[in-house]
Amino acid sequence: MYPQGRHPAPHQPGQPGFKFTVAESCDRIKDEFQFLQAQYHSLKVEYDKLANEKTEMQRHYVMVRLCYNREQLCFQIVRLVEDLVGQQQLQAQHLSHAAHGPPVQLPPHPSGVQPPGIPPVTGSGSGLLALGALGSQAHLPVKDEKNHHDLEHRGEGFGDQTGISSSLVPLFLSIFRNQDSVFHIPHLVLDYILIIFLSFSLSVAAPALRTPLSIAGSYPTPFAMMGHHEMNGGLTSPGVYAGLHISPQMSAAAAAAYGRSPMGFDPHTHMRAPGLPASLTSISGGKPAYSFHVSADGQMQPVPFPPDALIGPGIPRHARQINTLSHGEVVCAVTISNPTRHVYTGGKGCVKIWDISQPGSKSPVSQLDCLNRDNYIRSCKLLPDGRTLIVGGEASTLTIWDLASQTPRIKAELTSSAPACYALAISPDAKVCFSCCSDGNIAVWDLHNQTLVRQFQGHTDGASCIDISHDGTKLWTGGLDNTVRSWDLREGRQLQQHDFTSQIFSLGYCPTGEWLAVGMESSNVEVLHHTKPDKYQLHLHESCVLSLKFAYCGKWFVSTGKDNLLNAWRTPYGASIFQSKESSSVLSCDISADDKYIVTGSGDKKATVYEVIY
Repeated sequence: MYPQGRHPAPHQPGQPGFKFTVAESCDRIKDEFQFLQAQYHSLKVEYDKLANEKTEMQRHYVMVRLCYNREQLCFQIVRLVEDLVGQQQLQAQHLSHAAHGPPVQLPPHPSGVQPPGIPPVTGSGSGLLALGALGSQAHLPVKDEKNHHDLEHRGEGFGDQTGISSSLVPLFLSIFRNQDSVFHIPHLVLDYILIIFLSFSLSVAAPALRTPLSIAGSYPTPFAMMGHHEMNGGLTSPGVYAGLHISPQMSAAAAAAYGRSPMGFDPHTHMRAPGLPASLTSISGGKPAYSFHVSADGQMQPVPFPPDALIGPGIPRHARQINTLSHGEVVCAVTISNPTRHVYTGGKGCVKIWDISQPGSKSPVSQLDCLNRDNYIRSCKLLPDGRTLIVGGEASTLTIWDLASQTPRIKAELTSSAPACYALAISPDAKVCFSCCSDGNIAVWDLHNQTLVRQFQGHTDGASCIDISHDGTKLWTGGLDNTVRSWDLREGRQLQQHDFTSQIFSLGYCPTGEWLAVGMESSNVEVLHHTKPDKYQLHLHESCVLSLKFAYCGKWFVSTGKDNLLNAWRTPYGASIFQSKESSSVLSCDISADDKYIVTGSGDKKATVYEVIY
């Protein structure tokens, strides 16, 4: 190793190599020692700086934990605001040329990213905040007019740095100095406001935290037609703060403030339920809660899992990746044959067939060209006999393939008035096919006569997902109109409608009845009872839930998302059984009929086969 700028000259051919005397060698060693000593000193200074920042962050953490009641909470918010305004004043004094001159315009934040502030006033959580503040304005006595005026003057320019309007600073100070007015503000709103100011104070104390955290990512083209233009990686906070967008820095501050720890039974320490109130973020033993029971009146409580939640017959321990199928295009649809031998992967313009019974097979055994070359396959379903495959996607035509012939061939084509098909379902008797259309209708096809026999109309936007009950009497559909609907197939009418605040991207009906799992654009998974109003809400995905499938035993199900995750859940309360992280968005999934294999299709142009370990 040589100090920078002291590398020896290269040896020239034909010339004798360099020979150093003992004195010269000692000088070189001395130079290197001094260089290393300077590096050590620089690293020590950096270490001391990081240690000081860590101490400051720990001080903030302990301060918040000690102040977690209504009166001390208000006092703490006032102190945080005054400290931050004071820091702002010190910076302004260095730039101001006159004591009563115009407000000082400070340079932008060094990282180019503004620290988190008050989010836009939208959604129910924002309504609480606005009502709490406005309802208190009528009786806000200022105990110390001089100090209040000073702080108000010092607050000028403060909003430029925090994203908070400078006119709100004296309002906050007045509200939280007055215990009577604070009494009328919901406690959850106080929690939220504290998180806002705490997250900014942490960003001031630790510049290393100012690195922008980008959660926006590219999304595969085929899902653009589903109205996924809003799927830009922004996470909508669930629960009482629905509609308020919490920044990644704020979520980190909230996690620190509430002292969350990894779940005892799961090795994935990053599992969290972001954005939920503090009173709902822990279960017995202080572990972070991610599964919640929601009663008919909207009350949300963490679920205490039973002792046999993750053990017993039919409950897997984990899943082991055994094969990767390189499709070559984004894999939007997958299905597994019964018995388990072939996997069908749908990408752009074709379905490829893979024989997974041959270990190490890297090439498909067949390729079914359907739709147009640039149109994505959105769903492919096998009839129970395994001899017929139905394919739908970004075209008005469904393609029926005869797989029993020596070379797979198109047996029939079904054409609808809708420009695209987003999902398919087959009746248990294999006589009827249901297709979710981009116009919101559910087309019902007679497979024997290959004709359209009727349409279920109700969704006001594209119908995105579908499943049928085990007895073939009830159909469930989800749509981009934020609704889930059930249909009576014997009477041909809609039975129920469940309204949500998020688009529905996936759903599955439990084979043993009773429970319906729904995957949301908002990242939630909700498990509904088919007759009771109670439900479960599950928070482990960090972005929209793109596919969902129940095991045939009904005891567990899997969901996949744009966050690259495959999650396995216990039915119905959602205890996390296992989790697998892939390298890209996981768009589709299927489970074999014997519940021994899972296959997923992803945005990195491959399908992954997992063996389920019991």
